[in-house]
Amino acid sequence: MDTEAAVVKDTQTLHSDMQTLVYENYNKFISATDTIRKMKNDFKQMESDMNLLKDKMSTITSFSEQITGTLQGTRSQLCKLSEKHSLLKRLQFLSSLPAKLKTLIQEKNYAQAVQDYTHAQKVFKQYGHQPSFEGIQNDCDSIIHNLKNKLRQEFQTGKSAQMLTEIGELLLQLDERAPDMAMEVLSCASKRLHDQIVMLQDQTERDMIEFVDMGIEGFLNDLTLVVTSYYDMFVAKHYENEQDDFQEQALKDLNIFLNLNIDTYLTLVQDRVESDIGFGDTQVMLRALDRLHRRLLAMRNICRGIDIQRNTVDIIINAAHQLCEAHQKNLKDHFADSLSSVRLSLVSAKTDSAAGSSLNDLITNLYVSLIEKVKGVLQDLLVFLQTDWSFNIKSEYKGALCVEGIRENLIIGFLRHIAKVMNSFGDTSSTSPPNLLLVLSKTCLEMEQSGVHILITLVDDLYEIDSENSATLTHETEICSEMRETAQSLLDTFVRLQGLNISQMLRKSVETRDWLNCLEPRTVRAVMKRVVEELATIESVVASLYDYTGTVRTVASSDSSRKTHFSNLTNSKQQFRSNWSNYTPSQLEPSYVSNIHRLFSEKIDIFTSVEFSKVSITLLECVRLRTFSKFGLQQIQVDTHYLQMNLWRFVKDENLLNFLLEEILGSAVHRCLESTLMEPNAVEIICERG
Repeated sequence: MDTEAAVVKDTQTLHSDMQTLVYENYNKFISATDTIRKMKNDFKQMESDMNLLKDKMSTITSFSEQITGTLQGTRSQLCKLSEKHSLLKRLQFLSSLPAKLKTLIQEKNYAQAVQDYTHAQKVFKQYGHQPSFEGIQNDCDSIIHNLKNKLRQEFQTGKSAQMLTEIGELLLQLDERAPDMAMEVLSCASKRLHDQIVMLQDQTERDMIEFVDMGIEGFLNDLTLVVTSYYDMFVAKHYENEQDDFQEQALKDLNIFLNLNIDTYLTLVQDRVESDIGFGDTQVMLRALDRLHRRLLAMRNICRGIDIQRNTVDIIINAAHQLCEAHQKNLKDHFADSLSSVRLSLVSAKTDSAAGSSLNDLITNLYVSLIEKVKGVLQDLLVFLQTDWSFNIKSEYKGALCVEGIRENLIIGFLRHIAKVMNSFGDTSSTSPPNLLLVLSKTCLEMEQSGVHILITLVDDLYEIDSENSATLTHETEICSEMRETAQSLLDTFVRLQGLNISQMLRKSVETRDWLNCLEPRTVRAVMKRVVEELATIESVVASLYDYTGTVRTVASSDSSRKTHFSNLTNSKQQFRSNWSNYTPSQLEPSYVSNIHRLFSEKIDIFTSVEFSKVSITLLECVRLRTFSKFGLQQIQVDTHYLQMNLWRFVKDENLLNFLLEEILGSAVHRCLESTLMEPNAVEIICERG
């Protein structure tokens, strides 16, 4: 039962599939029926046409048999007449050959004249001894001799390479010696190509692409035509009457001729490239050289055995070197102009109220302009490595050195030039403005922290240079070290100049005053206020440039007589006492205290490197030996106490400041005629009021 049910189900399925096939292919069945009906009608028509053709072919066959039977007797006579007619045409050709040759020569159809003459030579060799042909042969030989002379003259003054090759081939057909013709072809072609070179030398007003196109269409096309024609005439063809090594020597002469002219032309192109470097568009120049390179690659394959020794890659590499030098000069000029702009901006600044922000702007502009200028140069030189060129300079050893030279000579060299020029502003003989030294020092520091890494990483990435694994390339840490040393040197010079200015101010204030006839001090001298103001201005400028968060300064002693900040001086009511301001005259008269303090105090380092922080301004005090009166000593006491109150925030080690001020007061006590100090309270009142 299950089997029966399965069979019934399959039968129904097959029936359904058959119906589906019939429905789907109904149109095809109808079309096939129509086609079969049409073919049946066409075959009936074709059968009647074939029967008609058969009848006509039978008629043609019968006519052909009748014609053959009719002409059977005269066939041999027709063959003899045809042979006689051909012979008469040859005789007529020979008899009219001298006149025809003259006509062709007058029409300058030299190729046809030579062809007719060489065709007649076969008959002259066979029948030339007969009197009837001897005269014709002599006339033809005389005409051809004159033709040779004329061809030689035109060969010497050929106006194109194509004319030279055509005339050369004609002379060879006229049995000229191949070695002589080979030398003459190369000699005349050299003159013609030299004229092309002279013409190209005068095309200085054209752009690079037009210049190269003229050379390709004129000089290289003529050179290619001469080479291929010479190769076909003397190298590829065998001459039985010449020596066995003639073809080998001809190929050698051809290679010498080819390379000599290629070298002359490429030298001209190189001179033009050198004149355009730095003035024209690099992309246009490389597009022109790419066309030239493609043409020379094609010339290498024109004939077997041709060897072109020089190529355009050397010119391109040399152009890259020269462009690097031009860019290096432009970078140096740009850097010099930027420094001039910075100096001009500093000179034109009238106030120091916004000195910090203006210096930051100058530093940012200088730093950004240098980075962007170098980036632009690298992008400009990257055009040499585009993948759509037919050349690849990195595949050449000289080209690889050139790419590394972009990194070493251009980028590294320029960075070292920056460090060297900036370092020159820190020389002892330099008269640079102090703020300029700060700008240059901070710029060097920015280059050391980020600029050097940005530029070296960029050139390594753009030009795919593996500087990490190279023993010959400069590492960025070397340049960073040079930048930091330059920044340190400039900052040291800044400190030295500012310290010298303040020292001169203090020295003059001491030397120009009559200390023996001083009045009782009522206020702090103006020069001391000026010193504090100058240091405050310097401190604000330096604070805006350098980070001091990591600087550690010793905590002031609890008994130091100074206020926590200069701006709070007039509002503060706290008073502090210092150890040295409480000394009595009896304690100061012997020098034991000062000497013992000097003995056990820390060593004072003079002219050492300063740190990159805002509290790196060192006060250098110069005490002159003067003789003081009582009031003169008290004035020094007031001044030193005022300095001690206000200078603590400008130094890293407050103990050093106290020591120096004690030295000043101690020296004044030793040089005083009446060593009587003011009361500390009075000194503090004068200083707070001053």
